[in-house]
Amino acid sequence: MEVEDVTLTATRPVKEGIFSAFKRWVISLGPGIITAAVVFGPSKITITSKMGAEYGYSLLWIVVVAIYFMIVFTSMADRIGLALNHSLLTTIKQKWGKPVALFLGIGVFLVTSSFQAGNSIGVGISIAEFNQTSPIPWIVVFNVIGIALLFFRTFYKILEKVMIFLVVLMLVSFISTLILVKPPLNEVASGFVPNVPTGSLGLLIAFVASAFSLVAAFYQCYLVQERKRLNPTVKENKNSSVTGILILGFMSATVMVCASAILNAKGIKVNNAADMAKALEPLFGKYASTMFLIGLFGASFSSLIGNAAVGGTLLGDALGYGNQLNSKVIRILIALIMIIGATVAIVFGKLPLELIVLAQSVTIFIVPFIGIAMYATANDAKIMGPLKNSLAIKIAGAIGLLIIIFLAIMNIKNLFL
Repeated sequence: MEVEDVTLTATRPVKEGIFSAFKRWVISLGPGIITAAVVFGPSKITITSKMGAEYGYSLLWIVVVAIYFMIVFTSMADRIGLALNHSLLTTIKQKWGKPVALFLGIGVFLVTSSFQAGNSIGVGISIAEFNQTSPIPWIVVFNVIGIALLFFRTFYKILEKVMIFLVVLMLVSFISTLILVKPPLNEVASGFVPNVPTGSLGLLIAFVASAFSLVAAFYQCYLVQERKRLNPTVKENKNSSVTGILILGFMSATVMVCASAILNAKGIKVNNAADMAKALEPLFGKYASTMFLIGLFGASFSSLIGNAAVGGTLLGDALGYGNQLNSKVIRILIALIMIIGATVAIVFGKLPLELIVLAQSVTIFIVPFIGIAMYATANDAKIMGPLKNSLAIKIAGAIGLLIIIFLAIMNIKNLFL
C-alpha cells in the first residue's frame, strides 16, 4: 500500500502538469486561430479552388511563400501586442499623428464592410445548397446569431471558442474531402516546385494578397492584448500565431489539391466556392458534397464574425473609444458591419462590383502603410525592448513589404490604368 500511495503521489503532479501545459497551449492559440479564421473565408476557398481547377497542382508552392510572410508579420504582431501597454493605433497616433490613425481606422472599416457581404452570402449558400432552399433566411439567421454573440459579457472568450470550433470543423471537412479524392502524391509534391503557368499571374497575386493579409496581422496585436488582459499567465508566448497560420496554409493547400484532383482532371471551371461542392456530389456522392459545404459554412461564419470584429475594433480605437471587445461602442460598430453585409447580400444577392472596387481601392492605400507601421514599431528598441525584431526578421519583413508594395502597384495598374 505504501508503495502504491507513493506512486500515485508521484505521478499525479506530472499528469496535472501535462494537462495544464496543454491547456495553456490551447489558450495561447486563440489569437492565431481567430486571425486564420478571419483570413480563410469564402473568397479564399473560391481563389484556391480556381487555382486548382485551372492549373492543377502547379501553384501549391505559392501557399508556402504567402504563409511564410504571414507568419513573419503575425509573429511581429504577437510581440508588438506583448510589448505595448496601449494599442498599436495609439502608438501610431503618437508617432505620426491622429489623422493617420483615423485614416487607417476608417479605411479598415470600409474594407471590412465592403467584403462582409461575401461572408454573409457564403453562409447563406452553404446552408441553402445543402437543403435546396433560398439563402436569404439563412443570411438573416446567422447574422442575428453573430450579433447575439456580442451581448455575452466575455465576448473575446466566446469568440475564441467559436473560432476554434469552426476551424476544427473546417479541418475535419477538408481532410475528409481530401481522403475521398485520393490525390496522386507525386503530382502533389511536384506542385511545391516554383512554376508560373501562362495566365496564372492574376490568381497568384490574388492569393498572396488575401493570404498575406496585413490587415489581419495588424488586428493580431489587438487580439494578443485582449487575451493578455484576460489571461495574464500567457504573456510569455511570443509566437502564439504560428500554429493558426500554419493551419490556414494547410487548409488553403487542401482545397487547392481537392480542386486539382476533381475539377482540373474533369476540365470543370469554378466560379464560386459552392461550385466545388456541386462537382463533388456526382463523383463521390452526397456525403462528399455535404462535408465540403460544412467547411464552406465554417469558413463563411468565422469570417463573418471575425471580419466584423476587425473593422469595428479598429474604427472604435481610431475614434478614441478604446479597443476592448467588451466596450459598448466597439460592439455596436461590429454589429453595424454585420448589418451592412447582410443588407447588401440580401438586396443584391452577390457582392456588387462597385463594392469590390471600393474595397480594393482603399486597401491599396492603407495596406502598405499598415505594413510599414508594424515594421517600424517592431524595429524600435525603445518601444519593444528585448521583443524587437531580430536581424533575420528585419530582412524577411523588408522583403514582405516589397511584395506588398508590388501588389499595390499591380492593383493600381488594374484598377486605374
